[in-house]
Amino acid sequence: METFVELDFFQESFPSEQKSGEFLQGMNGEEFFHVDWDKRQNVWRLPNIPNYFGFDAQGAVGNMDIIKNNMRVLIKRSNCSQTPNAPPTATVFPKNPVEMGDPNVLVCFVDQFFPPLLNITWLKNGEEVSQGVTDTDFFPSADNAFRKFSYLAFVPQHGDVYVCQVDHWGLPQSLAKLWHSKEPSLIPETKENVVCGLGLAMGLLGIMAGTVLFIKARRMNGINQRRGPL
Repeated sequence: METFVELDFFQESFPSEQKSGEFLQGMNGEEFFHVDWDKRQNVWRLPNIPNYFGFDAQGAVGNMDIIKNNMRVLIKRSNCSQTPNAPPTATVFPKNPVEMGDPNVLVCFVDQFFPPLLNITWLKNGEEVSQGVTDTDFFPSADNAFRKFSYLAFVPQHGDVYVCQVDHWGLPQSLAKLWHSKEPSLIPETKENVVCGLGLAMGLLGIMAGTVLFIKARRMNGINQRRGPL
């Protein structure tokens, strides 16, 4: 079953009074595009989508302006009470199976946070990385929390350490998730593995020996039948 999602929101940070807004459309958890309130233009998730789908960004900007005015009214009615911050969780994993020297993508999945304001920073061996980094916008969840993906294109090399660092108002300090570049582990040659291998080899030898004896017996039986009784 396909699920279509449309999201409009506007927010203001206090005491900095930093304002931001967004209009987003997506399906089955995947973003098609969003309209950035600051840039007042469409931001397409994939470059070929505008070839098949069009949208007037100014209409979405108008909706966000309406939400902005409604928010001011609600703030006055609520005496500007602050919503509790929900700290995020984070997970880092490679998009494809890892082979040393083959290009890949690291995915940092940040989930269950509110408000939708956070910074994601990639580090390689302790140094910040900005090249090859792309982010999605904020995806809403059913429980009014948000989630976000950040991607880092990289080439795995043995010994490299990557960190996805997340900063959010709900965290007392930065949340850091590590990922190590390492070769896939081989099956250790334990005593049980050796015994299993020997048993398999002996079984195959037994099958081969039985087959040879069976063929010889049939040949001898055929020769005796042709000779007849003595």
